[in-house]
This record gives sequence, C-alpha cells and structure tokens, in this order.
Amino acid sequence: MIKAIMNGCNGKMGQVITGICREDPEIEIVAGIDLYDGITNDYPVFPNISVCDVKADVIIDFSNAGAVDDLLIYSEEKQIPVVLCTTGLSDAQLVRVREASEKTAVLKSANMSLGINLLLELLQQAAQTLAPAGFDMEIIEKHHNQKLDAPSGTALALADAMNGALSDAYEYKYDRSAERKKRDKYEIGISAVRGGNIVGEHEVLFAGLDEVITFSHTAYSRSVFGKGAVEAAKFLAGKPAGFYDMQDVIRAGH
Repeated sequence: MIKAIMNGCNGKMGQVITGICREDPEIEIVAGIDLYDGITNDYPVFPNISVCDVKADVIIDFSNAGAVDDLLIYSEEKQIPVVLCTTGLSDAQLVRVREASEKTAVLKSANMSLGINLLLELLQQAAQTLAPAGFDMEIIEKHHNQKLDAPSGTALALADAMNGALSDAYEYKYDRSAERKKRDKYEIGISAVRGGNIVGEHEVLFAGLDEVITFSHTAYSRSVFGKGAVEAAKFLAGKPAGFYDMQDVIRAGH
C-alpha cells in the first residue's frame, strides 16, 4: 500500500483526491496539510508541511503557489517524491522545481488528466502527417466564467506538442481582429471561450482541402484531474530523483 501526504487536503481538489484514494486499494492518504481546519478527515492534518511527522512514500500537491517553497524543501530533506499539481508558479519557483528534481523525484504537468496527456501524443503524430500536407491547425478551448487566464495552460500545452513535432516552426495567433490579412501558413490559432460552469473543453482542428479532422477532450468534473494525480502518485512512489511528467505515466501503462 502506497502512503501519501495530501498537500492542500481541504481544498476542492484535495477533497476529490481524498475520496478517490479512499476507494483505491493501492494507495492511502496518511496525512494532510492545510491551514483551513473546518473539514473532518480520516487522517491527521497539519497547518504546514514542515511540521508533518508522518512517514509517507509520496506527496500529492494541489495547494497554492505560496506553499510550494516549503513543500520543495520538505521533499528534498525527507527524500519523498512529489506530484506537483499547483499552477501559477513564478519563474524562480520553476527553477527551484528543477533543482529539487536533482535530489528527489518530481512530477509536474500542465494538466493531470490521463486523457489530455494521451491526446498530446496523438497530436504530435497528427501534426507530423497533416501539417506538411497543408492542413491548418486551430485550437478552441472553453472554460467556466471564473477562470482568470486565457488561453488555458492546457491549450498552450496542446499547441506546444504540435509545434514541437514540427521543429517549432509555427507562431501562435490569439486574436485576428487587430489586422486584416489572410491566415499565415505557419501559425496555430488559439481561441478562448468563457462561460457558465464549463469544467474544461479542448478541441483541435486540422482543416485541409475538403476535409477536417477533429480531436476533442471534455472534462465533466474535477475528478479527471484527481484521478490523474493519484495515478501519477502511484507511478512516482519509489522512483529515483529526476523530473517526470504525465507522459511518463502514460508510457508506463498507468
């Protein structure tokens, strides 16, 4: 049984992951970290990870950027692998993440969904075949009306996957209203829609002469991200120091 610490256990994703682990016979949460104590969990909760004295095999982090510095110090000192799901890290923190991965196993991904990460691989193959044949590539992403950033980090990851497969020869176009001109051959269009409570929808179009090929992914709840984080934790436990991502989880067959 893999023993995990849930950093940010009383947040929305922390509670989703708590529920998933409760039903998974391969992993259990043995401690949580959260300043908010208004939720009763079936494991001890500490206000800061630096005071956690519970032994564990892996840390799952869905907290906030302000808590990541202490998390990295703890994971280095205790030599505990960490699945880092928190977004909005500064450039300096991203450097620290890489430094920490030299001492312990760190897994970080733009999106924890297993489906999205499989889609990244499929898009690389599609781009290598279709872009040289003259197909235009467009991404449309849709999220709830409370999302602050646009385009989404996942949309950019999809674009990066396709562009990377094409030697980074393409530029990203976010807005075509500023100038009147035909679409450039070497661009990837990215459009953002915000409305209602859409959890997350991503659609990638390869538009050619008389045919269009569409790849799409829809997240109906936060559980898809929680499930991916749990699978990542099971994969990462026991791994040597290094920087990992969800592609490693996919390739391992989890």
